[in-house]
Amino acid sequence: MAERRPRKDAMRNRAAVFAAADALFAECPSPDGVTMADIATAAGVGKATLFRAFGDRTGLIRALYEARLEPLTKAVEEGPPPLGPATPPLLRVPALLDAVLCFKLDNRHLALALERTGADSPYDAEHYERWHALLRALLACVPGLDGSDFAAHALLAATRADLVEYLAAGKGRTREEMRAQLADFTARVLGAGAPPGTAGDG
Repeated sequence: MAERRPRKDAMRNRAAVFAAADALFAECPSPDGVTMADIATAAGVGKATLFRAFGDRTGLIRALYEARLEPLTKAVEEGPPPLGPATPPLLRVPALLDAVLCFKLDNRHLALALERTGADSPYDAEHYERWHALLRALLACVPGLDGSDFAAHALLAATRADLVEYLAAGKGRTREEMRAQLADFTARVLGAGAPPGTAGDG
């Protein structure tokens, strides 16, 4: 039996909801101030439509976040170097962390909204588990680097949305400053286990 494709009106509604939610989270001083009613009104759909499609506010935020994250996920899973799977770990780890940081900077409002849903630990989120598993596997390939599980958590902590927001909005750090500081931190972690002259090459 052929898989049923989403109706065109459902796809239009989903696109409208995503655009409305994105704009509202970007404009609102606090993610907590955006409600399902606000999103429904801005998207021109009924509130019941949102609940049928996404379950609740957290489900909507997760769906929107995953949709925005999809290009990065695809680049990591099947793209060319430096993000793709053919890249050596010492090059791929800093590239991955830089890409995650840039994504958080470009989608700060949405990442903050997801972290503040309070439904569960951010460490249990699907996207976090995916990045952590990949980093842990890559770090395990770095000679002499012990504790790849903890190191993966520590590196990812540097890209948390609340820290990114604090540094960018609270401390006035520029995008390039934050990228350079993360690259330096990553190089130091990798350099603890890599042979001399290899960490951060390229």
